[in-house]
Amino acid sequence: MKRYAKYIDKARRLKVKDAKIIPAASIVAAEWVGLKCQFGCDGYGQCLTCPPYSPTPQRTRRMLAEYKYGLLIHGDGNINITRTVSILERLIFLDGYYKALGMGAGPCELCARCPKFCRHSEKARPSMEACGIDVYSTVRANGLPIEVLRSTNCQGNYYGVVLIE
Repeated sequence: MKRYAKYIDKARRLKVKDAKIIPAASIVAAEWVGLKCQFGCDGYGQCLTCPPYSPTPQRTRRMLAEYKYGLLIHGDGNINITRTVSILERLIFLDGYYKALGMGAGPCELCARCPKFCRHSEKARPSMEACGIDVYSTVRANGLPIEVLRSTNCQGNYYGVVLIE
């Protein structure tokens, strides 16, 4: 795990609240998550990084089985988690971890409207939830805080992950 310490340090320099290396096996993909996107998010079908265009929970589970570790990052509303994930993914890739793959939080906001093909594939990343990841179970299993926001006055916790190897 020492070999990943510089990625935690870089994440902190990018102003995340917390970052930690987690076992990929601790990331939970669940069928109900996509339904929450479909019946609860006004971004459904609006972005190429969101369902129905993003990986299904089944595909995500198969993909997660090909990884051992990931870098889980925790932010608040003051940083763009997906942008941070994209930066960290690139750094990790350039260090030789060719399987590095990131997932951010929320719908993509790079374009006002998605074209037929993504114009920003170097920056655009699907959110964890868009890929069917149960962010609540995953975050809690790894000892970080997350709760349902019960009012508009509550401060949110936002998460992203970069799968490393």
